Amino acid sequence: MRLRHIEVFQAVLQAGSVSGAARLLNVSQPNVSRVLNHAEQQLGFNLFDRTPQGLVITPEGRRLMPEVEALFSHIQAIGFLAEQLRQGEGQHVRIGSAHALGHSVMAPVLVDFHRKTPAGSVELVTGHFNTLCQDLLQYKMDFALAFGEQVSAELVSETLYAANMVALLPLDFSVEGPVTLEWLSENNLLMLQQQDPLGQVLNRVLREQGLTPQASLHIKTYSVIADMVLAGGGVGVVDTFTAQRYLHQLKIVPVVDSLPFEVILLSRRDQPQSQVGLALQQLIRHKLWELSDKPLG
Repeated sequence: MRLRHIEVFQAVLQAGSVSGAARLLNVSQPNVSRVLNHAEQQLGFNLFDRTPQGLVITPEGRRLMPEVEALFSHIQAIGFLAEQLRQGEGQHVRIGSAHALGHSVMAPVLVDFHRKTPAGSVELVTGHFNTLCQDLLQYKMDFALAFGEQVSAELVSETLYAANMVALLPLDFSVEGPVTLEWLSENNLLMLQQQDPLGQVLNRVLREQGLTPQASLHIKTYSVIADMVLAGGGVGVVDTFTAQRYLHQLKIVPVVDSLPFEVILLSRRDQPQSQVGLALQQLIRHKLWELSDKPLG
């Protein structure tokens, strides 16, 4: 298959139709049909069956999909690299971050970076874990900062920081010392969603102890949990970095039960980092430990 064949095959897979592929590629529909037909003639088999309901990929086409998608990812990587070279080699870094870490860690890191490297250019995108991993696999970013979770074999995960989650209580609560999950559950514990990295830990420990919180709310964003505690909606459990942002607005206390979390650095196994990217990663490491040294109570 030629590169143009692969490009059209990928576009049809993505769009689900010849007309959709034509729009993606910004070419005419007959042009896509012609390239697709030429690819099938060269291969000696059909990539798609033409049905009244539209195009349906053939078993042969499905067998080709993983290799074609891998090659297409590398083609995209060449495009991104060319854009980096156009802007100045190694000076532009694309970073992904979990929402909570974007606010608490990456914001001050980028301020420091700009002071130290005024010629450097950084693009920061915040997102959920699965989105960050997908963007890394598609070469849309150089590395990402996230809360620990299992990653695919194509990605490298480096643990930068590990600690236990803490509880957030309204300031008028009389409790001063550590609290148990049982106590939190009885006091309207606002729940993290089960698919969330921190939520997985919290829900697992609750199940192990046979605890069922009274609250029926399941929330994805850690700062929203803190805001709800502020509004009198209950009590919450979050990471220490989110907690620090509410230091003078909420009471922050340890949790007796072990609720571990990790902050990890994610990158592609086959993608070396530029000198500017490595310098940024070092700033992130320093900032994580600097923030962790600040007292929470």
